[in-house]
Amino acid sequence: MTTIPLHTTVHGSGPGIVLAHGAGGGIESNFGTVIPALADAHTVVASDYPGDDTPLDLDDLADALVSAAVDAGVETFTIIGFSLGTAVAVRAAVRHPDRVTGLLLTAGLTAPDNRAQLVVRSWQDLLDRGDHESFARLVVLTGFSTGFVNALPVAAIDDIVGQTAASIPGGTRQQAALVESVDTTADLAAVAVPTLVVATTADLLVDPANSRALAAAIPGAEYAEIEAGHVVMVERPDEWQKLLTEFLDRHGV
Repeated sequence: MTTIPLHTTVHGSGPGIVLAHGAGGGIESNFGTVIPALADAHTVVASDYPGDDTPLDLDDLADALVSAAVDAGVETFTIIGFSLGTAVAVRAAVRHPDRVTGLLLTAGLTAPDNRAQLVVRSWQDLLDRGDHESFARLVVLTGFSTGFVNALPVAAIDDIVGQTAASIPGGTRQQAALVESVDTTADLAAVAVPTLVVATTADLLVDPANSRALAAAIPGAEYAEIEAGHVVMVERPDEWQKLLTEFLDRHGV
């Protein structure tokens, strides 16, 4: 019985897909661009993490996502994880091998490196201070690639910062705290399902070396790269969608 409440919606029909979003994000912001394509041939179970101060534990969060799918009538499924969601996905696959049939892991990590630790600690500090504008600047600075940010008009950057500051999802601080403590290193060798790891090669938030390490440690994992920053669904949505759907079609999951 999980103690982590989720808000879940279900889209489409067919083989199951569960979405695991990143820290400081949500289903719509992380997966809104790809849900229609995924739901064309799959039942997509989309759960937002708690929007309040509910403490998050990796085991409990993985169990909650699995329970949400089963409650929706989806008995087995592929998990598509983004950023923090990749760790949730891996832990779910190891804890529920009878449920999880595949993994697609984008811009992920097993444990935070020094840069990621610094960023998520800064997130927590700025949120504790109520400095949402500085938080938003840090998110834009690290979430997008250098080329993407420098190609924007100054006014557009101001707009993005303002929109980000005004729409920080509830629960972001708890999600950042989970990133700080997460570690799935010992889980990876036990992953026994078809897996695709997608590295975002211009990522300033979660260094792409983390994705390469994921792919190297998961038996039989496939590996692909997209030249984008962390927020790949904004910078390269079509390329990302193609990698996801081609993998699902190829493996019949």
